Amino acid sequence: MRRRRISSTRRPDPQGDIVAFLSDPLSYGLSHDTDIAHRETHIAHVFLVGPDAYKLKKAVKLPFLDFSTLPLRHAACEAELRLNRRTAPDLYVDLLAVRRGASGDLNLDGDGEVVDWLVHMRRFADDALLDDVARAGEFGLPLARRLADAIAAFHADAEVLPEVDWAAELTRTAGMNAKVIDAFVPSVFPASDVDALNTRLKSMLHVRRAFFSERGRRGAVRHCHGDLHLRNIFLDDGEPRLFDAIEFDDRLARIDVLYDMAFLLMDLWHRDLKQAANCVLSRYLLHTRDFAGLAGLPVYLSLRAGIRAHVSATTARSAPDGYKFEEEARQYLVIARDFLTPRSPVLIGVGGVSGTGKSTIAAALAPDIGATPGAVCLRSDEARKALMGVEPETSLPSDAYAPEVSARVYDALRQHAATSLAAGAAVIVDGVHGDTESRAKLEAVALAAGVPFVGIWLDAPADLLAHRIEERVGDASDADVEVMRAQMRSDLGPINWHRIAAGGSVVDTVAAARAILPPAATD
Repeated sequence: MRRRRISSTRRPDPQGDIVAFLSDPLSYGLSHDTDIAHRETHIAHVFLVGPDAYKLKKAVKLPFLDFSTLPLRHAACEAELRLNRRTAPDLYVDLLAVRRGASGDLNLDGDGEVVDWLVHMRRFADDALLDDVARAGEFGLPLARRLADAIAAFHADAEVLPEVDWAAELTRTAGMNAKVIDAFVPSVFPASDVDALNTRLKSMLHVRRAFFSERGRRGAVRHCHGDLHLRNIFLDDGEPRLFDAIEFDDRLARIDVLYDMAFLLMDLWHRDLKQAANCVLSRYLLHTRDFAGLAGLPVYLSLRAGIRAHVSATTARSAPDGYKFEEEARQYLVIARDFLTPRSPVLIGVGGVSGTGKSTIAAALAPDIGATPGAVCLRSDEARKALMGVEPETSLPSDAYAPEVSARVYDALRQHAATSLAAGAAVIVDGVHGDTESRAKLEAVALAAGVPFVGIWLDAPADLLAHRIEERVGDASDADVEVMRAQMRSDLGPINWHRIAAGGSVVDTVAAARAILPPAATD
């Protein structure tokens, strides 16, 4: 038991005593000169003490939460521990009671009356937040893939809530957002911009109401994170961990899994990490195969950006540099409206033998094609691993590449492409496409969907391809140099796709590919 007397003749604010107690190193049995970092948000105090962190919820009542009484704070602490142990069990240690003894001493988990509760957590490195990783310019595609893997696994295990009327919840959320945003017209937001956003959003919610209702009935609505952005994800030995899920209002977390994911995608897009956003979505869909859900993504992205718009506008009222938050709020409002702008879907095939850079070129092209966050990238190497039930970077034996298996892989790619196109998304299918029939079948998908098709075939010298293959590390492709040379010797048939020399830089190859895309694809 650890005790520390905090003298006070009167306590108009009981939490004032508690904050002082938790700011004192002696309260933790440490020497008086031990450094304790105190971080404060609008709803919590956080005390960083050596390898530990202690969170005290503020005794506040706000429009979106109520921590005004001890029982409410206790329940919220219990919920925070339970919900966040789903994704970061080692981070969330336990709950601690702050007690006041008979003599007036405050103590941690000792004797006396409970006066408040703390969430006890392990402390992670100061630069471990993905927010910091992004600011440092270190948010690469390998991290984007690991993050998508983690979120897909979390959503797969999350509690399914088919009883939620998801269409009604979305309408309620949109109405609340509109009401709050209207309060900042014209001081922060131009009335014309707000009217345009509200009109588009109401129209799409009405037109797709049946779709959103069906999402709930089909199990897409689950107990998710609810606040899934880069400041609520940290790196644990290089692996992304989700934390700080919403615990104060279940309605904000009992949502469509793609609405949960939309917050992260919007955050990445707003930070101009567009290729990372596109990669996260494509990799997530590899696991979930929720391609039909893409029809709701524009609404989800817009709502998330709208929420950030009014949060930033509210922050501007009290921040010393409020004008910066006002500008940020206007940026969010602009992208909220832009997410709802219709984009023309297109189907793009990227073919070529192993080592020509198909996946690299597809990933570079994708963010600029179709609706945000760009074209869905369907990669044959990853689809094969998914079909065999293994992780994308797991090597497969040679029998996994038998002709009948490859036929199933390409059938799956075409089915996923057709579903995505029907949902309004653009698609890039990346695979060898080493015969005339395979290429023709992909073109037929576009014809059936009534969208343009662009076929891109990449060529490069065999020696360069061999060098590229030998340099691969942690890639989904199992092809070695021998496989590549066998592909080059095979009968590829007449290739009527646009042929591009891919022996130079990625920048040059991408520029050549962009030049043959229809203008509507990148509008």
